[in-house]
Amino acid sequence: MKRVFVLASILLLSACIFGGGDSGTGPRRPGAPHSKPHLKAAKSGIPTDAETRQCYASLNRKRVEFRSLPDRGTPGSCSRIGTIQLLDIGTPVTNLGAMRCGLADRFVNWVRYGIRPAARQILGSDVVKIESFGTYSCRGIVGNGTASRLSEHAVADAVDIAAFDLADGRRISVLEGWNSDNQQVRAFLRVVHRSACKRFSTTLGPEYNSAHRNHFHIDMGGGHFCR
Repeated sequence: MKRVFVLASILLLSACIFGGGDSGTGPRRPGAPHSKPHLKAAKSGIPTDAETRQCYASLNRKRVEFRSLPDRGTPGSCSRIGTIQLLDIGTPVTNLGAMRCGLADRFVNWVRYGIRPAARQILGSDVVKIESFGTYSCRGIVGNGTASRLSEHAVADAVDIAAFDLADGRRISVLEGWNSDNQQVRAFLRVVHRSACKRFSTTLGPEYNSAHRNHFHIDMGGGHFCR
């Protein structure tokens, strides 16, 4: 009972703390995406030029290094419209490719005001690297191209996060840590998940289905879903 009470207390306290923070270089020319016309478009709307410019300004204020990417594809198919590549946000993140700027802006806030403070408070060490499974991927929502709707990854509006490397040498992975016997590790991952739910339209983790047992999926698609 004591361990359950401590875990619940950490989660409650962190819910109050880690919700804050939300309110270029030369272009890289990636190859054109492979369109899949039999798939319906993802729910998220195409960002306007004005929204993208405002996002650039927000990232510049935060001293984030990024590069703008040329638009590729058309609405209703795999596309990269209004996207950037994050180069330096203060914490190294692996495998970050094309991301819609709005997603990238919120991702920076999540890292700075959600992930890193949670690690310091709960685990007693800072996050020095975040491991991702990537961003843009031209595929259906189930990941194999057979679904009737495009994944948010197919419009560069999603990112999958798998693990966190700490300054003290520990590696906290979603796969091994979500149901770990280590109470602090479990608390950290749940706090990080909950702080993502406050920032992104969709946050999926191990309790959603087996396909997400090893990562957190976050996106800015329509509606709001946290599981």
